[in-house]
Amino acid sequence: EGLRGLGVRVEVFPVPAPRSLLNCLLALPSREPLQAVYAYHPRMEHRLRALLREGDFDVVHIEHLRAARLVRAVRGRPVVYDAVDCIAFLFEQTVQNSPQPRARWMARLDLARTRRYEAHLLLRFAQVVVTSRRDKEALETLARRYLSTRERPAPITVVTNGVDLEYFRPSEGDGWDPRTVVFTGKMSYHANVASVLYFAQEVLPRIWARDPAVRFQIVGKDPPEVVQRLTADERIEVTGYVEDLRPYLARAGVVVCPTRYAVGVQNKVLEAMAMARPVVCTQAAFAGLQAVAGRDALVANDPDEFAAHILRACTDPNLARRLGQAGRRYVEVHHRWENSGRRLTAVYEAAQAGIKEIA
Repeated sequence: EGLRGLGVRVEVFPVPAPRSLLNCLLALPSREPLQAVYAYHPRMEHRLRALLREGDFDVVHIEHLRAARLVRAVRGRPVVYDAVDCIAFLFEQTVQNSPQPRARWMARLDLARTRRYEAHLLLRFAQVVVTSRRDKEALETLARRYLSTRERPAPITVVTNGVDLEYFRPSEGDGWDPRTVVFTGKMSYHANVASVLYFAQEVLPRIWARDPAVRFQIVGKDPPEVVQRLTADERIEVTGYVEDLRPYLARAGVVVCPTRYAVGVQNKVLEAMAMARPVVCTQAAFAGLQAVAGRDALVANDPDEFAAHILRACTDPNLARRLGQAGRRYVEVHHRWENSGRRLTAVYEAAQAGIKEIA
């Protein structure tokens, strides 16, 4: 409804769960990844064909591997593929690092076909967009591995995520607590589950050994039972869905992103930085950024280092203030939506003109 309020025409095609299951079952004996068919519905493809016949569109923008199949419906117009992330790269990390057997099994099942599929997708689009340099490098590696030297993949441009700097802005209200540690994220996502379990099991005991008063808030919708059980310790709170993240970030002494595996750019980190909260994160969460470790955020490589960084930020207000201010400056320079919008517009123009390189 927010998009419609801006004058954008929006058509929604719900894909029922039985349809997604059928798509996956039919794809099992094929070379198509389950991710590529999961959200597919023929009605959506038919509607796209009709829209393209009726309207005079300059460019077609297709986002994510789950929508990539829709390129079949497009004829005679340049198509930009917004991959967001390299999904094969995510699956590789999931197989190696996820503590959840189901997540590891699903990633292993889809990994080989996803590698091949993502490489060949690069032949079907005029331009490709990702959110980070490492995702660009991962896709380019797949292209070298699976495409012949005669094949010419589409150019890949990094258009990083932005953050609304007016919506997420510094605010220290009455509830600010230097000993409250906050994690935000959609808790049905396996990487977020792995993050909070790692933090609760490996990092928090090290923190509590030195400061038992530190509290941990897990803020995000659809927490599974394994996450909800963490509240057996009253110092851990699992909120479930909240209407507005900002009050939780504003109260946080430290915001953490203990992600064991990740692709792209972590919006949770950008939002915390925009609110000038000190951030402590893993290298996996930090790798998609252009930030400077130790200046814009503290980066930890093991549980002992993670606990030490958090205790420093909780007990040293000058350090917390410096980190918060530096993080805010970083997102102001590197993650303004206006800059990302201009770069994406340049990608559209290059797709129309058949240009293969974007400055």
